Amino acid sequence: MIRYYSFYPWHREGAYRHLMNEQDRQLLSAVQAFNPYDSYSKYNEPCDVEKLSPYYQTLISKFFPSELDW
Repeated sequence: MIRYYSFYPWHREGAYRHLMNEQDRQLLSAVQAFNPYDSYSKYNEPCDVEKLSPYYQTLISKFFPSELDW
């Protein structure tokens, strides 16, 4: 999805549809569903880090080990 979400001619304008296979059609659906939340949900004001921190700390604790091995 990351590869194609800015490829507006494909997912917004309908270009290149004649080159698509079934996997591309499934990916197109996912990209179209994701795109409004990425490209059009940005705010002009900075995020409140203190307010958001508990949410992201919970996600980090859930999906990452307590120690990372770099």
